[in-house]
Amino acid sequence: MPQRSGTCIVVGSSSGIGLAIARRLAQSGRKVAMLARRQAELTAQVATSNDVLGKTQAFAYVHDAADLDTVEPLFARIEQDLGPVDEVHFVAGVMPDVALDEFDLAKDRLQVQVNMLGCIAWGNAAARRFLARKAGCFVGVSSVAQDRGRIGRPVYNASKAGMDTYLEALRNRLWRHGVQVTTIRPGFVETPMTAGLKLKGAISADTAAAKILQARDRQKAIAYVPGKWRLIMFVIRCTPSFLFRRLSI
Repeated sequence: MPQRSGTCIVVGSSSGIGLAIARRLAQSGRKVAMLARRQAELTAQVATSNDVLGKTQAFAYVHDAADLDTVEPLFARIEQDLGPVDEVHFVAGVMPDVALDEFDLAKDRLQVQVNMLGCIAWGNAAARRFLARKAGCFVGVSSVAQDRGRIGRPVYNASKAGMDTYLEALRNRLWRHGVQVTTIRPGFVETPMTAGLKLKGAISADTAAAKILQARDRQKAIAYVPGKWRLIMFVIRCTPSFLFRRLSI
C-alpha cells in the first residue's frame, strides 16, 4: 500500500458520497480541500468536520464543476495554500429529472459539462502534476449507469460512459509512471441526488465512501460499489439489444 501524506482534493464534497469521503480522509489525518458550488452548505460542512476532529483538517474552496476554466488556477491555489496534492477524488455529478418524451439540450449540456468534462478537467490538471512527480492517485466516481444506454436518462448514461472511458485511457497512460487511476462504479446509494427515487437495497453514502477508499488502498483499476453490481451489470451488458430495449430500465 503506497504511503499517503500529501493534500487531498475532493470535488463535489458538500453532501453525499463526496462529503463522506472527505470526512474519512480528514479523520485519517490528511489535509483535505473540499470543493463544491454551494458556499453556505460547504462552509457549514467544513466547520462541522473540523469541530468533530478538534483541529483544522478540512478547507473550503467554492467551485462549480461546470466552470472548466477555473480548474487549473484553483488547483494551483490549493497547492500554494495546503502543499502538494497527491490524491484527487472527482465525485461531482448532476442527474436532472428527464421525462420519457423530453429532449432538453440545456439539461444534456450540463450533464456532459459536469459529469464528463469536469472529470476530464480535474484529471488533466492532476495528471500533469502526478506525472512530473511519478506518484499520485486519481479516483473518479462514475456509475453503473455507464454500462448501457437506458431509456430513462440517455445523456446521464452517455456522460458517465465518456467519463469511464477517459479514466481508462488516463490509467493506461499513467500506470507505468507510478500514478494510480481508480474508476468507481456505484450502484444504488442514498444521496441527495437520488432522494425520492425509492432505490431498493441502496447503501448509505458513508458505506460507499468506505468501500471506495478500500478500492483505492487495494489499487483497483475498476471497482463496483457494492461488489454485487459487477455481476448485475455483467448480466445487463450481456442482454441482447432487441431484448434490452423492451425493458423499462
